[in-house]
Order: sequence, then structure tokens, then C-alpha cells
Amino acid sequence: MWIMERLFQIAIDGPAAAGKSTVAKIVAEKLGFVYIDTGAMYRSLTYKALKTGTDLSSGKELKDLLDQTEIQLQHSDGGQRVIVDGEDVSEPIRYQDVTSHVSLVSSFPEVRSEMVRRQRKLARSSNVVMDGRDIGTRVLPQAQVKIFLRASVDERASRRFKEEKQKGMHPSLEALKEAIALRDKKDMERDASPLVKADDAIELDTTSLSIEEVVRAILQIVKERSPR
Repeated sequence: MWIMERLFQIAIDGPAAAGKSTVAKIVAEKLGFVYIDTGAMYRSLTYKALKTGTDLSSGKELKDLLDQTEIQLQHSDGGQRVIVDGEDVSEPIRYQDVTSHVSLVSSFPEVRSEMVRRQRKLARSSNVVMDGRDIGTRVLPQAQVKIFLRASVDERASRRFKEEKQKGMHPSLEALKEAIALRDKKDMERDASPLVKADDAIELDTTSLSIEEVVRAILQIVKERSPR
């Protein structure tokens, strides 16, 4: 584990299926840092909004719902568990209905503002690896290490296809390509905290890299920027 005089923050951003979560989890484990999956927080709100019939086009209703919602990220031997109001939603927040609507839910400024507040609070107590789409630009702008992962749409769709097949699902590769391209467009064009690389972020194209290669590259960057 890295010993720091002050908290060390690693921000990993990038588009859908670029490998952020997988890489961030491994980096956090190797460094002994806390991993924070901000995407799971937005998915949690989306899941609860769908479950309660909340108007997904109303930022006010979604913010009111969020104010009444407790989201916990718990770490266990089996990986991070996502708990919403006492319910383990780690699996259902990954279902297609949530995936299809999370971009809309996360687009409202009032929702993002509250999520950012919660995410910053989590980062104040431990060394963290946090992944998302606005971590280096808004949530942790002072992070010592900022990484922006990229990969081609075809590669990202192929990864998502394999993941869903392993879960016993029956995905369509072409449909996944279209969904990922649409998600990219929505994330980059939204008014509130759009997906964009921070000026001081290091960009890594993961299209032709293995997970292990990406992890090694990030760990080397952390080593170079950590206190001697």
C-alpha cells in the first residue's frame, strides 16, 4: 500500500465500455486504495426512478428522489456491492432498461450537483481511484493522476458483447454498437458536465491493449507522480 502524507486521488474518465471500471478496480486493489464507481451511483438512481415510476424527464423529480435515497458502495471479497436503501442492487442496475435510461437521468444539472457532492465526500476520507465521465474535470479537479481511456466503438461493443454473453444474455453486436455510439453522443453533448478529457489528463487508447497492459501503464504513472 502506498503511504502518502496527504490523500492521493486517481481520476479515470472515458466513454462507455472503455474499460474504466475493470481497470480502476484492479489499480485500486494493487495500491490498497478505495475504489469508487460513480457510474453505479447514477445507475442506482435510474433503477429506483424506474421502479417508482418517477418522471425521467423531470430533473426536479429525480433530484427529489435522490434526496430521499441512500446509496452505499460496499467493498467485499466478491467485489464492490451497491446498496440502495438497504437493497443490494449490484446486478439489476446493470440490466438493459437501466443502461438505456441512465444517460438521460445523469444529464440533469441538479442531479449531477448532488452526486458530485456525495462523490467528493467519499474522496475526502481515503486514497481513492474514482472512475466516471467528469471525475478529472469536475469531481476531483485536483487529482494527482488523471487518466482518460479511449477505445474504438467496435472494440467497446465487442467487449460489452462478450460480457453479456458470459452472463447468459443474448446481445446483438450491431445493437450494442449503435447504443454505445448514441451514449457517446449524449454524454459529450449534454450541458451538465459533458464527457471531455481534462487538459492535464493522460490519454490511453485501450483498443489494442490488454487489461494488464493498461493497469501497468497507470501504475507507472502513479509511481512517477507519487511522493518519493
